Amino acid sequence: MNSEPEIKEMQAKKLIGIRISTSLADDKTSLLWNRFMKLRGSIENITGKDLYSVQEYGEIFMSGEFDTQSEFKKWAATEVSDFNETPKGLQKLEIPAGKYAVFIHEGTAKKFAESSRYIFNEWLPESDFNLDDRPHFEILGVDYKGPENPDSKEEIWIPVKEK
Repeated sequence: MNSEPEIKEMQAKKLIGIRISTSLADDKTSLLWNRFMKLRGSIENITGKDLYSVQEYGEIFMSGEFDTQSEFKKWAATEVSDFNETPKGLQKLEIPAGKYAVFIHEGTAKKFAESSRYIFNEWLPESDFNLDDRPHFEILGVDYKGPENPDSKEEIWIPVKEK
């Protein structure tokens, strides 16, 4: 990945899903998604087909002290129209409105680290933006073909604010 992102102003989003605490060293992403996909059918007010992979990193990430052992919250979720019905076993997450840099990751999940390195080590320091302390997320839409498929595409949404 070496493309410029699209800068988008996003309205607040309501998501329903499940979350776990994990780290890069002890990645539980596949367990999380397997569990979520079994429960997804119980959500009645889904607004589209997209799936959301959300990370809440918090202070340690913002301070630059994040490493492979650092714990963060990871969500598997889908967007809903409202929070009137939250099925048993699922939780609510509201992503606040704000500005995001949106990148397209192409390839397998294993190549995701390369995209992240580009975003945080090359693009961000050279850009007119700083990270904002809001959730980071990926949208797994119609072009997402699974974590092992080299033709898979997903949107990476990075919360930013002007320097």
